[in-house]
Amino acid sequence: MCWKPVLCSKRLKCYKTWDFFLEECTFAVLDEDTIKECDPFSCGHQDLDDFFHNDAPLYNAQLLGKSYCFRSDKKPSDIVCAFTVSNDSIRVNILPNSREKKVQKAIPRAKQMRRYPGVLIGRLGINKEYKHQGIGSDLMTFIKSWFIDAGNKTGCRFLIVDAYNENIPLNYYLKNGFKYLFSTEAQEVEYTGFETRNASKNTFKCILILIDIMPYPNNSRQRLNRQ
Repeated sequence: MCWKPVLCSKRLKCYKTWDFFLEECTFAVLDEDTIKECDPFSCGHQDLDDFFHNDAPLYNAQLLGKSYCFRSDKKPSDIVCAFTVSNDSIRVNILPNSREKKVQKAIPRAKQMRRYPGVLIGRLGINKEYKHQGIGSDLMTFIKSWFIDAGNKTGCRFLIVDAYNENIPLNYYLKNGFKYLFSTEAQEVEYTGFETRNASKNTFKCILILIDIMPYPNNSRQRLNRQ
């Protein structure tokens, strides 16, 4: 048995973990048609708003990232939240020994590899009119369950985020179970070779964090829509 979100015109049918999405929203691809049908999406972060308005359809067309959203059933012109995902991986052979052990901690030794498949959450935003209602955590619960469902067509052991180095997004991901991949900014530069700094604050613009989703309970096995 497998399942998939029913896109655009039909309500998402999945296990009742995300009550708000299940009862009050419709799941859709964030494409040009959706953008035209909806009011401008704003999560209060200029870079994210610009991406969802202008770049998401281009990423979709070039297969660089797939963007999705939940639309309000009460007000279909409202995009409640949006996110973008793409394929990625964690290369443990370039990590410092302590970090490598943490990444591989829950993986049987016989199955350990040089890199592990993952999904990059490239962008994620909650409409500022819908914030402070627990929707962000519900959305992350949905994404976690989506990628460990038996119907998923590719392996995905980790969710990866190259998060903005700002308190609000970092606290959001840490609250939802993510861990820093590197213990310090200097260590991240040393082992990845990338150094992108915020000139005004002399800090990194983004920090790599991840979560192992294998231990996460697969609630979607008890789903309402079976296909």
